[in-house]
Amino acid sequence: MVRTQHAVLRAEASERRTDTREWVMQRRERTRHLIALGGLVQKAGLVDLTDDDRATLYGAMLELAAKVRDDRDMLTLWKRRGRRAFDAEVNASQTMTRRIPE
Repeated sequence: MVRTQHAVLRAEASERRTDTREWVMQRRERTRHLIALGGLVQKAGLVDLTDDDRATLYGAMLELAAKVRDDRDMLTLWKRRGRRAFDAEVNASQTMTRRIPE
């Protein structure tokens, strides 16, 4: 009986993963996007700095949004900093893969 229930649950889960209805695919894409944004918050160290306090994180993001409304050049500065950080990560990971001891 338990095996049958588990098999049914696995089949249903598989069916959900392969659902190609438009609204389901859009929801999945939105979920992936939100997870990626959350990963950036973590990667920037904000979760540790705020002791995982969502109100603090939200307040900081509201402050950033207000600054951008006042100074659109801020976006250009942030984009440059972000790209440099991403490039540094790529370079560091490439350096690490080259240094694998034999």
